[in-house]
Amino acid sequence: MNFHIDSLDRRILSALTKNARVPFLEIARNCKVTGAAIHQRIQRLIDAKVVSGSQFNLNPKGMGYNTCAFIGLQVNLTSTSTHESVFERIKKVDEIVECHHITGKFSLLVKIYAKDNEHLKKIIVEKIQSIIEITNTETFLSLEEGFTRQLPIGE
Repeated sequence: MNFHIDSLDRRILSALTKNARVPFLEIARNCKVTGAAIHQRIQRLIDAKVVSGSQFNLNPKGMGYNTCAFIGLQVNLTSTSTHESVFERIKKVDEIVECHHITGKFSLLVKIYAKDNEHLKKIIVEKIQSIIEITNTETFLSLEEGFTRQLPIGE
């Protein structure tokens, strides 16, 4: 589906990506439209799947998770396993916050937060490498997050 985003939509999205808790009436005042118009536009953006949800983002370091790593997982299926069954077991590892199906040497790329390197090692050995279909892992430690951002709103 090709959804057209006009200038009002861009202003709304810009306000929401800066602060998802900004009152709709404040957006309406800044955009010089009614509160009802903002509600309708936001609902239209949600229905078109341009916007999904709103949430508070937890700060991993503030919660004691000081190590961030990306791990490539090589998966070799057995006669009784499927990619879905392996994926479901990966989903059960609470410290894994993202999982991507990728091309290349690895089948999956996961982002993981651990309290420290010892905790990371325990997660890798006991929770990830214990999955029999995972035949190889390669871990990349994040020394520092340079930035994170939303997609550009565009023209």
